[in-house]
Amino acid sequence: MAEFTKAQIEAVAKNFQYDGEMVDVRPYGNGHINDTFLLELQMEQGNRKVILQQINHHVFAKPEEVMENIMNVTRYLNQKIRENGGDPWRETLNVVPAVDGKAYYLDEEGGFWRSYIFITDATCYDQVETPQDFYESAYSFGKFQNLLAEYPAETLHETIVGFHDTRARFAAFKKAVEEDVMGRAAEVQEEIRFVLEREDVANCFAELLDRKELPLRVTHNDTKLNNIMIDNKTRKGICVIDLDTVMPGLAMNDFGDSIRFGASTAAEDEKDLSRVSCDLGLFETYTKGFLEGCGGKLTKKEIELLPMGAKVMTYECGMRFLADYLQGDVYFKIHRPEHNLDRCRTQFKLVADMEAKWEAMQEIVAKCI
Repeated sequence: MAEFTKAQIEAVAKNFQYDGEMVDVRPYGNGHINDTFLLELQMEQGNRKVILQQINHHVFAKPEEVMENIMNVTRYLNQKIRENGGDPWRETLNVVPAVDGKAYYLDEEGGFWRSYIFITDATCYDQVETPQDFYESAYSFGKFQNLLAEYPAETLHETIVGFHDTRARFAAFKKAVEEDVMGRAAEVQEEIRFVLEREDVANCFAELLDRKELPLRVTHNDTKLNNIMIDNKTRKGICVIDLDTVMPGLAMNDFGDSIRFGASTAAEDEKDLSRVSCDLGLFETYTKGFLEGCGGKLTKKEIELLPMGAKVMTYECGMRFLADYLQGDVYFKIHRPEHNLDRCRTQFKLVADMEAKWEAMQEIVAKCI
């Protein structure tokens, strides 16, 4: 059970407003950042399940700001869902407050804990099992954009500063190449050249923001399939979860990260690059679902730039993998000596494939409007 005993979890649980006695606790999910547990509470009207989670303060330096964002966004979503006749207990996260009324509990060791009502009869999937699952993911993230379209994004905290500032990532990459602390740059000149030749991709969105040609929106910033709860009976996407990285951003980046991860024909660290491509069928499925979920809330410019969102996010991710390789694999966990190098090559192959299919991707977006 991670590094916590049952007694330790029980001690933490007593600090939340649970209307019942804990009868079961088990580790939950396969996330790599936070320690997560599923608790079952015995109550008079029947047992209830809740999520108890310790926030990783090494990744999120200001957990209070993370929780402030989450509370503000989920309250707003709750109101919008009610106005639309939906079920706010299943369609958005619901925070269980601590006994002192705060959205989190700070333990004696400085650990930050939070709790959510568990959404029953729904499942998160790590892999796309059917195109319909990918569509549901797209529709759900599009609807997330739709519901939050009028929310003042600039009032949210930036929980990870510069997370998708690709221009700044490019500058950091050049610094990593120049410093070459591990002496690895000579062996990856082709990959370095791939990044440097596409400085325009790194600068594209930042320059448009500078000119105020793009709206700042509330974005999720981790739009993988497994951050959508899919109803077990209907197989419909019902709730967007893992809101730690909700902050001001660009709609194209949320779209693009989903394509990078979900429309690729190979794993993120596939060594055989001949297996890596952007599946245009899945690209069309996701585009259709995302735009339908957005319900007309995106601008014409944002829609036109959706393919660029896919390219930018894939390029940025590859650049980060390569920078980490040059710096000695200090950020991303690796399972073999050249793991980050394999990852960056996969992303760059995907970028090159998108470039080869650029007109087709643009035509698909135009068709889905």
